[in-house]
Amino acid sequence: MPERQTFVVVGANLAGGRAAQWLRQEGFDGKIILIGAEPDPPYERPPLSKEYLRGDMSRERLFIATSEAYREQEIELRLATRATSINPSERSVELESGERIGYDKLLLATGGHVRRVSVPGSELEGIHYLRTVADSERIAAEVQPGRRLVVIGAGFIGAEVAATARTKGLEVHVLEMAPVPLGRVLGEELGRIYAEIHRDHGVQLHTGEAIERFEGAKRVERVVSSSGRTIDCDFVVVGVGIEPATELAREAGLEVENGIVVNEYCETSAPDIYAAGDVASFYHPLLDTRLRVEHWSNAQNQGITAAKNMLGKQKAYDDIPWFWSDQYDLNMQYIGHAPRWDEIVLRGDVAGRSFTAFYVKGGQLRAALAVNHQRDIRASRELIKRGAPVSADALRDEARGLNSLVPQTA
Repeated sequence: MPERQTFVVVGANLAGGRAAQWLRQEGFDGKIILIGAEPDPPYERPPLSKEYLRGDMSRERLFIATSEAYREQEIELRLATRATSINPSERSVELESGERIGYDKLLLATGGHVRRVSVPGSELEGIHYLRTVADSERIAAEVQPGRRLVVIGAGFIGAEVAATARTKGLEVHVLEMAPVPLGRVLGEELGRIYAEIHRDHGVQLHTGEAIERFEGAKRVERVVSSSGRTIDCDFVVVGVGIEPATELAREAGLEVENGIVVNEYCETSAPDIYAAGDVASFYHPLLDTRLRVEHWSNAQNQGITAAKNMLGKQKAYDDIPWFWSDQYDLNMQYIGHAPRWDEIVLRGDVAGRSFTAFYVKGGQLRAALAVNHQRDIRASRELIKRGAPVSADALRDEARGLNSLVPQTA
């Protein structure tokens, strides 16, 4: 009787957790070991800056499965356990305890590390970063009406924390290095609209301002910006992005460039080693480019695809990138990938904050941002997938349903 295979997943996060679940769903009857450095089983991160931070969601609802579900699926959880090295030639993973675990197939879902600021005073108490459940809980303890918060960085995490704090009655300042928030991703015009939304809700947004230093005795008491602006505060949240956690892969000799390099099947440069989620730099066959995506849908769906390919399905991962952000009474959804564009076409009521921005290049839709205009997302996905030619007038015309622009298949 053939010996049972062992599949090891390093990274007990959304990508790793979904991969482990899907291995069972696809009929794998071997041993599955899921290794995670955090003490908690796989959970969803988006609520950490929104519902969970506000206190509107229980801790249990964060987790993608119960402990009982993992036992029933015979998924061995190794939590609060750090993998320190992998050996592709020996097909083994070494843990910080010195234990070595052999594998037949290995998935690296190691995620990312928060970028930290290194300025005078950065060791003071009351300076927070947001990546884990524990981080969110520490920040939540600080979020009390009337207190003063400074957020460093106006990306999506920083903006969501700022919005949550404003809805809870805090005074909020945000420092952003760029002239407008998210200008590189959304463009100057949309970046200005994004800034106006926060200012309309009472956030004091300071653009073109970097952090110079933190000041205080034992705990942070004020922030000094690059222009010399001084802002008194009770605590700080730094949200300046993440770095892919590539250490294991790099030390093992796998190809690494802005993440662990994988093909459209989630395969790394080493046999029987796969990567998925925030850490994976993958080739997208439909968009014909290499991407690394740090969003919920990518982590979940790429983890599932990696599991299928570990079982020999050879399924290309070609999901169109999609993410959302809830801030105040606004739902923002972005679909596609548009590092460059020829024009941005607006559809809907911009002043009333219910519109879609279409990013068009070469007569094709490359991406769309919908603000309280979710109905446009599905049709936009199809237009992007099919590379259909579109006109600015047709995109702009609300009297014409967006679905009518999607080519009909025979």
